[in-house]
Amino acid sequence: MTENHNPGNEEKAKCNAEADFSPDPADVEQNKTIAGLAYLLFFLPLLVCPQSQFGKFHANQSLLLLIVAIAGNIILSLVSVVGWVLLPLFSLGVMGFGIYGLINGLQGKTKRLPLIGNFDLLK
Repeated sequence: MTENHNPGNEEKAKCNAEADFSPDPADVEQNKTIAGLAYLLFFLPLLVCPQSQFGKFHANQSLLLLIVAIAGNIILSLVSVVGWVLLPLFSLGVMGFGIYGLINGLQGKTKRLPLIGNFDLLK
């Protein structure tokens, strides 16, 4: 028996990195500047708009990026030669993810960061 399997739908699901929730449009409109600034100071939305689900989403993504950046820098700094060569490339990647998140926050989108954004540390 063959199962009706459409790989195109799986591809769409993988490519669509939208969050599991749809934030309130008023919440998004009111807090998108703070959500974008979360990628400079991850805790900013938690202080300015603690009830905002949109702000918490971007604070979470920013915190994940910060943790990966710190861990990656420590690990690559300890590995001689190869780590020292990879460290600038890793830093550029982290900066790219930060810019990606900043733009999504300012545009009012809830796209998760590629590779690392599927974890929720802040509830």
